[in-house]
Amino acid sequence: MENLSKNMKKFFLNLKEKMLLYKLRNSTKSSYSNKSTKNVIRKGASLTINSKTKQTIADVKENVTSIVNKTNCDPKALLDYVEAANTNIYYVNNADKLLNLIMEEEGFIYEKAGFEAFYLGLITGQGLKIKTEPMFVLRNGEINKYILLHNFYRWYSLKSNLPGFDYPTQKLFKQYRIDNSDEFTKRLSMEEILALQEAIARDQEATAYVLEYSQQIEGGKNVIEKIKTEGNASI
Repeated sequence: MENLSKNMKKFFLNLKEKMLLYKLRNSTKSSYSNKSTKNVIRKGASLTINSKTKQTIADVKENVTSIVNKTNCDPKALLDYVEAANTNIYYVNNADKLLNLIMEEEGFIYEKAGFEAFYLGLITGQGLKIKTEPMFVLRNGEINKYILLHNFYRWYSLKSNLPGFDYPTQKLFKQYRIDNSDEFTKRLSMEEILALQEAIARDQEATAYVLEYSQQIEGGKNVIEKIKTEGNASI
């Protein structure tokens, strides 16, 4: 958790202090926006968030809290909610190991295309696919409720049409998680930077929610240790 926090701080530092200012100062454009992020950066100004997006972020937290309170954060009940919203859940033997081959983690899987979609179609029994819809892929057996809650929160954010979940952005986010070097960020366009910021923001919102909830239940530090030893959530 500490390492991830440091990486996130370093990332935003790189973007805001190195990349964004440099590109803004050397650009002929007066402003930037990204249709998937709904955010704008203007010359001489910082990133601003659309008020509608802010309200949706608040609504997601409120609605997830209501669901969690009703279900007592029971994994099965949360997954029943997911299925009722027409998102498929696939239980696959050795799902964690199979997903690792395409550098994915057990749980909520975003939209995929190309080889990744083809591979997911095979291991989940969907058949040959060139594109897959968002889904959950899990092993059979007991599920850590905090790991699932993190996945559920991100899924609910996607369902609420928050930005940062489109295929190109999530593909970029995966690349960043593998390589967050300065060289990588220097290759990004302004539009890609905006989109990547949104993807990271959604992941951080889920993380913050799980930690807040876990503090109320049994203390955040204990939960972090459980997640480290029992699963691979992105927190």
